[in-house]
Amino acid sequence: MSVSATIAHATAALAEAGVVSARTDAELLAAHVLATTRGRLLLAPDLTEEQHREYASLIAARESRVPLQHLTGRAAFRHLDLAVGPGVFVPRPETELLVEWGLAWLRGHTADPVVVDLCAGSGAIALSVATEHPGADVYAVERDPAALAWLRRNAAEAPVTVLAGDVIDPATLADLDGRVDLVLCNPPYVPLTAAGQLSVEVTEHDPAVAVFGGPDGLDLIRPLVGRVAALLAPGGAFGVEHDDTHGGAVPALLRADGRFERVRLHHDLAGRPRFTTARRAGGWQDGAP
Repeated sequence: MSVSATIAHATAALAEAGVVSARTDAELLAAHVLATTRGRLLLAPDLTEEQHREYASLIAARESRVPLQHLTGRAAFRHLDLAVGPGVFVPRPETELLVEWGLAWLRGHTADPVVVDLCAGSGAIALSVATEHPGADVYAVERDPAALAWLRRNAAEAPVTVLAGDVIDPATLADLDGRVDLVLCNPPYVPLTAAGQLSVEVTEHDPAVAVFGGPDGLDLIRPLVGRVAALLAPGGAFGVEHDDTHGGAVPALLRADGRFERVRLHHDLAGRPRFTTARRAGGWQDGAP
């Protein structure tokens, strides 16, 4: 059977199983087995018997809703190719918007900033900043041991300082209090009440500790606001991703703290509230997050 026919058969099977991105996933898994790129599949030779068995096994696993990234062991994020698997949250494209905002802010303010990624997970945010803003002194903080192992693996050869710690503990990064230029965070924020609306890939494979933020999704974000205010230097900036139901709540938390200004809600490409940014009061007056 040709590669195209094999992919067509796999696409039908994945679609029948309810996989929304059936064609894309079938092609990416074929590229993985053939050790090529998706764009070069038309030039690939037919699968050998061994490759066909491997591909069939991967398709069966994807039919059972094992995440594509767990099957390939990789996740694309901006310019990165991250190692991921069981125990770590698979980074989503929506978070790239938060990173883009953070990088744009850095370009307008300082060449050698101190940047902190809280709830770092796979390291997608920290590694993107370190890669795309050379000279940044980047710290990545993660508490969960399983996620921490993936973070250390991804950051092994990167200019990122990895720390195991609780992001709301005043002792974590205490030596940086008042010195940080930018804090970025993608915390667990999904309300427990929304669990039934999530895909099987999330509920059965993403670690719950990285997904759910308590009954209303704000259990971590509430105390995080104060800790970030302590970390930031005057004029430093903060960006935090949140649930689309938090478009009013998160900006309100930042304003209520009293140490932030220029609080702004940002929407994703679908027009949904996705992250909020603010500036630590007391710094320079030019520019704004």
